[in-house]
Amino acid sequence: MAQATQKFGEWPLKRLMTEVCGSGIKSAEDLTREQAQEAIRRIFAGEPDHTTLGAFWLANRWKHNNAEELAAYTDVMCEHVEYAEPNVDPVDCGANYDGKLRSAVLGVAAGLVAAGAGTPVVAHSGDRVPTQKGAAYKHVLDELGVRTEIEPAESADMVDETGFGFYYQPAFNPIVDSMNERRDQMGVRTFFNTIETIANPANASVHLGSFYHLAFAKKMIGTFEQSEHHDLDRIIMFQGMEGYDDIRPGYTKVAEWTDGEFTDYEIETANYGMDFETEDLGVDRDDVEGESAAITREVLAGERTDRFADAIALNAAFRIYAGGDADELDEGLEMARAAIDDGSAAAVLDDLQAF
Repeated sequence: MAQATQKFGEWPLKRLMTEVCGSGIKSAEDLTREQAQEAIRRIFAGEPDHTTLGAFWLANRWKHNNAEELAAYTDVMCEHVEYAEPNVDPVDCGANYDGKLRSAVLGVAAGLVAAGAGTPVVAHSGDRVPTQKGAAYKHVLDELGVRTEIEPAESADMVDETGFGFYYQPAFNPIVDSMNERRDQMGVRTFFNTIETIANPANASVHLGSFYHLAFAKKMIGTFEQSEHHDLDRIIMFQGMEGYDDIRPGYTKVAEWTDGEFTDYEIETANYGMDFETEDLGVDRDDVEGESAAITREVLAGERTDRFADAIALNAAFRIYAGGDADELDEGLEMARAAIDDGSAAAVLDDLQAF
């Protein structure tokens, strides 16, 4: 331990638990940026035993990380990420890596439609990430016959050649992927579930994400602002289904941050064609990825014009709007529907399958 302390600094996780963050929900203190960075460096080096690491993760969960801590954790993670920038500047879509269990994954279809409308999109995920181990971007793309287990440079080429790119976590962020077994043993989410979604492997200037409560969106925007690695121009977040970047039907909050200016507002999705309930987007829990892929094919082929088509169009509109290719959400929605109707979105899927 003395050697480890000399190598890393003065704050092993056990000391942080004793003196800073482990005293209880009401009395725990936040870590400084330096303490947080040292902590995650120790974690990545495999220094803490399982009990100490589990206690540290739980303490962070109970006290709720602030933006400074998350930014510190993120920046150290980004030191290990293999970045591959495409020539285009895509919209980065970072949904919860542990996926969905009840409703269709719409982000693949929405990204393909946005790409068909001229807005390049990047998505990234792992493979059955704890704690839910649900269906994520990778699994829907696999069902569609798209290669997913590729190196970051190939992912960048995929974006440039097709307008849509997928980055595979074990390839671009192996150090976080290597923690999955220990995360699985926890049984609850940790701050790794948050920071992995903002790795931004294409170094995009725009991020699109989701939240349950507006306070979380503000915290994530603060995390990007305090990050020494990330330098974004725009962030769009909305209330999503199952924590995913699929907008929740009904009365929904949206948060925007553009060049340092923050605003939030509400929309009624029925005004944009989504006039139904969250439950109406449910699929077979035993085959979320398979049904999501079938829905994607049918909507892009123009064979399906139901609630799923409406939801995909609005989610695509948000990506088009986030990317700056539409000045208003209504305009993005028109572009999304046109990309479906004229076959441009289906052509993107064809290109991906041939890549």
